[in-house]
Amino acid sequence: MFEPVLGLLGIVDRVLVRTKSIRSLKAQAGRLKQRLVKRRHKIKETRKQFKALIQELGEDLARVQEELRSSEARDRLRIHIKKYSTIESAQSLADCYRSISMDSTRTLDLGCGANMRNPFAASDVYGVDVRGDLPQGVRQANLSNEDIPFEDDFFDFCTAFDVLEHIPRSSWTQGNERTAFIELINEIYRVLKPGGLFLHSTPAYPSKEAFQDPTHVNIISEDTFPLYFCEPVSWARNLGYGFTGRFELVDQRWVDGIWVVGVLRAIK
Repeated sequence: MFEPVLGLLGIVDRVLVRTKSIRSLKAQAGRLKQRLVKRRHKIKETRKQFKALIQELGEDLARVQEELRSSEARDRLRIHIKKYSTIESAQSLADCYRSISMDSTRTLDLGCGANMRNPFAASDVYGVDVRGDLPQGVRQANLSNEDIPFEDDFFDFCTAFDVLEHIPRSSWTQGNERTAFIELINEIYRVLKPGGLFLHSTPAYPSKEAFQDPTHVNIISEDTFPLYFCEPVSWARNLGYGFTGRFELVDQRWVDGIWVVGVLRAIK
């Protein structure tokens, strides 16, 4: 009689044990779910922080890149900014310093070819060129290794249009080195009268025209004459480069952003 009751009690006991186990599992699952929710919240917060950090880094990078671009732009401007203003032509500059005089004046055009230029309207015009088949008044000389074939203090004016860039810094004559460019400036000074004017028009750095011609062997900048051949600096003389003259920079301009055009006065 008691056996069925005992069996039923056993079943009830097993059910209760299993119920406790299920409750325990549910409690564990609840605690696990809470931990997962907390971790998910932390992950979301971490994600937000990470996105904010990435955005901040991106803004910093953009700011640095902009600063670099601005710095590079300033460097480019610093390279290409010209200190001297522009003028329409070399003739326009010469007109500013053409003297009105009843006395006869002489001008010498270097590298003149068959067309001797006379921007100062001198009464007598002479030329020097490497060619020997040119009109009367043009004497032949290779200015890279020869002197100007005229006497001292002979000219009121001397001009050089697109010539100086063809005169090498150094040349060799009969085994001897000659600082050709500096010697030419010495020669120009020698043949000018006291107070005589030298006008040059020369393609100069940074214009590409100064470099593109393969016969251009002497690249100058707008600082070459003011710093190396003119008072008060005159580095070509004061640093022992071989320059023996003395010039004053009267005026210097740019023409079309290509040519440096300068007027120098001989101090004697």
